[in-house]
Amino acid sequence: MAPQDGTNFPSFAQFIDDVASARHDEFTRRSRSATAGADEFAAMRQHILGLYSGVDVQHSFVDDNGQIFDCVPIEDQPSLRGGEGPAVPPDAPPQPGPRGEAPASPVQPQLRSDRLDKFGNPMSCPPGTIPMRRVTLEELARGRTLRDFFHKTPEGMGRHPRLSPAEIEAHVHKYAHAYQVVDNLGGHSFVNIWDPNIGSQVFSLSQQWYAGGSPVQTVECGSQIYPGKYGTTQPVLFIYWTADGYQNTGCYNLDCSAFTQTNSAWAIGGTLSPSSVWGGAQYEVEVTWYFSGGNWWLYLGGTTASNAVGYYRGSLFGGGQLSRNAADIDYGGEVVDITAWPPMGSGAFASSGWQFAAYQRDVYYFGVNGGAQSASLTASQPSPKCFTTAVGHAAPPWNEYFFFGGPGGTNCE
Repeated sequence: MAPQDGTNFPSFAQFIDDVASARHDEFTRRSRSATAGADEFAAMRQHILGLYSGVDVQHSFVDDNGQIFDCVPIEDQPSLRGGEGPAVPPDAPPQPGPRGEAPASPVQPQLRSDRLDKFGNPMSCPPGTIPMRRVTLEELARGRTLRDFFHKTPEGMGRHPRLSPAEIEAHVHKYAHAYQVVDNLGGHSFVNIWDPNIGSQVFSLSQQWYAGGSPVQTVECGSQIYPGKYGTTQPVLFIYWTADGYQNTGCYNLDCSAFTQTNSAWAIGGTLSPSSVWGGAQYEVEVTWYFSGGNWWLYLGGTTASNAVGYYRGSLFGGGQLSRNAADIDYGGEVVDITAWPPMGSGAFASSGWQFAAYQRDVYYFGVNGGAQSASLTASQPSPKCFTTAVGHAAPPWNEYFFFGGPGGTNCE
């Protein structure tokens, strides 16, 4: 692909032209992709062209790790094709008690008009547009099929730490987390951001799950280190969803037509920085999900309407559990590999505590009858040789909290 004038990455028009003209034989020779055949390659190419069908992009930039973002008019993003306008975000209910002075520094939204990328492009989107991380054929073709691209993990279907059947990829996924079985309309926590060295292993993340039903349905958000997807070893802001136990529905970020973004301050799929320092400065992102008006709203950095980033429509879940409310709140870490699992959190066990172990704090949920309630979490550490969890309750700003994580390794059963 040729760079656009004055930059070292293809313009949006060049990118679309390259995708439209790509041919399976030539592409597989050049990229050594794993794509099964010409039909799957055609499906991948058509998916990308469909994501951007009719879109007029006037501005693009790269983030701190070279991922390209295109500023797409809000009404032209994939989830709003057909004339439906974006929903109006509500304020989430206020927290259940005093918040207190934060123990850590907030990770700021990645996109601001005063930031320039390494090529001098403003790292922000004009009013009326939102940042879409550019999905390339090279990324899709790392899997054998288009559905492989949508999966949460390249090792097969995703998995909820408790509500997925035990036989589904259980040996691939390892967890340290804390949960409560309670009907809810979403919830809240501050997610501590770390950057563990995962080497050549698949991914390590810290996230929230709001879930229910069988097969399980989820909305998810957190920080993930996944070099095979994002091409960076830095933590990345991600979202995910599934309506059928990660089988035939679900995708990351804006990689399919599920999520509607309404706020251009955050780059979903973009790098989160800075990361916490061992024994030193700590950084965190405030993450909230709230089901209101038939939509699962995501908020970052606060709980007012101005902090709403976007939403999943409840209709995505058919008549299932998440079309009404969730039945389970879950928070913590997940790692994926096959024989040797990467570090989780900071790489330290939960007992290491403040400034050493990863945490989530001020955990609460929204009751189905209204208002916010402090969580009462149960710790779960199914692989304690490698990853542990320790739940506690304290005065503000910690409230309900937990430390979690560990070094990983090969003996994680």
